[in-house]
Amino acid sequence: MNSSYQIGKIMGIPIKLHISFLLIIPVMGYIFANNDPILGFGDVEPAILRYTLGISVAILLFFCVLLHELGHSIVAKKNGTNIQGITLFLFGGVSSLEEIPRDPKIEFKMALAGPGVSLLIGSVLIIVYEFIKTDISINNPLLHLLWLIAYINIILFIFNLIPAFPMDGGRVLRAVLASKMDYKKATSIAANVGKMFAIFMGIIGFVVPGGLWYLLIAFFIYIGAAEEDKSTQISVTLEGIKIKDIMTRDIKTVPPGMSVDELVGFMFRYKHMGYPVVEGNEVIGIVTFNDVHSIPDKERKNVILRDIMTKDIISLKEDDDAIKALKLMTMNNIGRIIILNEKKMTGIVSRTDLLRAVQLLE
Repeated sequence: MNSSYQIGKIMGIPIKLHISFLLIIPVMGYIFANNDPILGFGDVEPAILRYTLGISVAILLFFCVLLHELGHSIVAKKNGTNIQGITLFLFGGVSSLEEIPRDPKIEFKMALAGPGVSLLIGSVLIIVYEFIKTDISINNPLLHLLWLIAYINIILFIFNLIPAFPMDGGRVLRAVLASKMDYKKATSIAANVGKMFAIFMGIIGFVVPGGLWYLLIAFFIYIGAAEEDKSTQISVTLEGIKIKDIMTRDIKTVPPGMSVDELVGFMFRYKHMGYPVVEGNEVIGIVTFNDVHSIPDKERKNVILRDIMTKDIISLKEDDDAIKALKLMTMNNIGRIIILNEKKMTGIVSRTDLLRAVQLLE
């Protein structure tokens, strides 16, 4: 099931909403509507106006997060990095970059661009607030909404500059460290700082009343720091390695007329989770365990692979870099890629092949 849905494009960059976004908007709207008069609209009447203001703050907040992510993306595009899209989800937004630039100066500028946008939004809104508050009652709820959006953007600016992955401050820290040391070492140090910060926030979450949000953010930061460190170590280790050096050449294939039930037995025999589907000498698709899993047991004898295989084949060449295979697998959420040489299948490379290569090289 696809968990993110594209709602449009800005400057050619796909904008997506994660399914969790649909949950967090009404939740945040409710919180803002019933919060104290400083950080919400708890004293506003009637209730319909209070909840309208609360939902408005939640939507405007995520619009500001979108602008924050666009700041990163625009700087990235100007420096030659492709942007796969921006996804708004439970904890904010994420820009999907094809590759994090290894140039510390470029990463430094990219990392600061997002917080810079948040600071700009907050500063402009504060100036507008100060300019018009003399002509409007200080208790006007729309004026308070303006102040609240400005305040939240300033908080986003400060929070994102904390030197902890996966926040922007962690990337700023890595960029500074990478200008003085090995990229892998710089990433490990920045990731460890992020983990320590997450542990600190987790402790606060256990101690203070209502610390659930601290615990959730701590979990998010710790996992993000660990994943950043792991992915960087793998990608750096695979640099210079060609697919032909690590791919599997002894390929097990299956015919399109094989039943799903027969494929299950085939999987048990050869212990692989995915197989090219070959008709004659041509690869016409690929079938995986996930395809099999979607078919009820009682129907597997009557369903053939042609009906369930993936026909949109993602392939590479033997002389392509191994890191390219890793990027394609990550971007498309797949576990293996077929290797073709002049339309003839010569091998297959899987996540297992990549991880085994990393273990040997390390």
